[in-house]
Amino acid sequence: MNFIANKLTPATEVAGDVIVHRNVMIAMRDGIHLATDIYRPAVDGVPVETALPVILERTPYNKAGTPRTELSLKNPVSMSRPELAIHLVRKGYIVIWQDCRGRYDSEGHFTKYLSEGEDGYDTMVWVEAQPWNNSRIGTMGLSYDAHTQMALACLNPPGLSAMAVDSGGFSNAFTCGIRQGGAFELKQATWAYHRAQEGTDERTAAAVADEDLAYWFAQMPWTKGRSPVRWNAEYEDYLLEQWQSGTFNDFWKKVGIYAAGYYETFPKVPTIFMSSWYDAYVTTTLENFTALKGDAERPLSLIMGPWTHGNRSRTIFGDVDFGADAVFDGQVDEDWLAYREKWFARYLKDELTHQQAGRVHIFLMGTGQGNKTEAGHLNHGGRWIEGADWPLPDAKPLNLYLQKDMSLSEKLPEQATASISYDFNPANPVPTIGGSLTSGEPIFTGGGFNQVEAEQFYGCTRPGLPLTARHDVLSFETAPLEQDTAIAGPVEIELWVSTDAPDTDFTAKLVDVYPPSADYPRGYALNITDGIFRVRYRKGFDKPEPVADGEVFKITISPFATANMFKQGHCIRLDISSSNFPKYDVNPNTGEPEGTSHRKQIAVNTVFVEHDRPSVLKLSKIPV
Repeated sequence: MNFIANKLTPATEVAGDVIVHRNVMIAMRDGIHLATDIYRPAVDGVPVETALPVILERTPYNKAGTPRTELSLKNPVSMSRPELAIHLVRKGYIVIWQDCRGRYDSEGHFTKYLSEGEDGYDTMVWVEAQPWNNSRIGTMGLSYDAHTQMALACLNPPGLSAMAVDSGGFSNAFTCGIRQGGAFELKQATWAYHRAQEGTDERTAAAVADEDLAYWFAQMPWTKGRSPVRWNAEYEDYLLEQWQSGTFNDFWKKVGIYAAGYYETFPKVPTIFMSSWYDAYVTTTLENFTALKGDAERPLSLIMGPWTHGNRSRTIFGDVDFGADAVFDGQVDEDWLAYREKWFARYLKDELTHQQAGRVHIFLMGTGQGNKTEAGHLNHGGRWIEGADWPLPDAKPLNLYLQKDMSLSEKLPEQATASISYDFNPANPVPTIGGSLTSGEPIFTGGGFNQVEAEQFYGCTRPGLPLTARHDVLSFETAPLEQDTAIAGPVEIELWVSTDAPDTDFTAKLVDVYPPSADYPRGYALNITDGIFRVRYRKGFDKPEPVADGEVFKITISPFATANMFKQGHCIRLDISSSNFPKYDVNPNTGEPEGTSHRKQIAVNTVFVEHDRPSVLKLSKIPV
């Protein structure tokens, strides 16, 4: 097709030196047109014809709207996209914002994630053919707008010269972002509910908004025509497809959700990868970085803060204050906008700026005093570590074995025969209290919290009762630490298990246990990271198989990597259970196809803690 044939709309002056061509309808390969706003420098309302580098962002969140995170400590009110475009044009760029297919002013049917590779590529081809582009295109964006970048990059579009990938860009959506350990991430359900009310007719939006989401979460799994998004068929369709596609097959290897399948041919362009320990895309970010590093023609930067999703200029996440140094601003750089400006100036305009490539900025949580701040939050604190690689090269293995007496120890269990069993009732799941979450409001929220039931958390019915009081939570804990112990790196839990059900889940949660204090007489159990594993996938995510009677097998739960200081006197705790709802969908234990069961059954689940079948928590310890 002839991409050049798409005409620019008439220019509108938005500032004395900036014009915009609004809603330029760029044709895709299938004839669908995507609405695109193009901001250019101008003199007296006439666009400058000099070929310039381009900054492109593709978004489902309204190209003319106001993102929530284009702000800083100095400028705490987020810039709108038009305001940001004007700012960047004055820095010497042409700026392009585009609505994704089926969103806002763009044509077509919205299928979450799966059109972004081809649509992004076709958009790049069109931009590359324009006389006002100098063949150097940078991309940027947070969350879904990070996904759109990695999707188009997988297809090696012309002109791509630099990227700033913030909190997204699927490495493998089956293991992070849509599913984890075989379970379904229910942030996809809350996202669909909220977005189904946007960019559609008023009657449909009103029907979706009138549904009580909390009641619907109590009626999971949702099925066709029996969901709060049934009023918007395209959203219900893609949501249920993701939910019910439980096996890692060709569906999960599509462009847009599987960058790992394209690493060998991935373009050699300078890229920033950024996320945070309480974000939903920790694994995605670290896998992309570690897979693509090591090539001098592809300079990379990695930043991992203590934040929740995109909230890089805040210090409090959940009930925890990570200290004044926790922000991006003034620590990694002046602010996130200044960092991106330097990145693009270096790689789109060849300007000599501060060397950012090859640097790794990791926030080590947990160096605070542990008191309650004036605002009433736990002073967990933290500090930045700067290096040149991830995982940190000075990290050493720290293996803690689960013991029959519910302790964690560096010694192998002595018992030849030892196990602990519990009943997992899917009608009474363990409630989610914080964690690495996004897009969950009003049902769940991310961040650090004391692992004690409270009315603010969905599913909590006994406020004040610690989760460890539940009989379906096995809590293993070290003795109080004799010295500060810092961990930074991957977290893995190898469990020898059995179940009397054809399928079930096992969950794991790493917890920093504060001792009792004047501010916290009962201590404080802070969630650090968590994970899940669905046992039908014990032989591979592509090979689901029911559990045989009497079968004992080993599984590996892989919570998100993290970096935390467990201070002297604290305990390292590992909680094992079989649910974490509503973060993940609840396994009904019936072995039926995922997202379809109308039944539930109680499973007797067993964890073995024996000398020859040791269950172990694997951490990476770094020098204090």
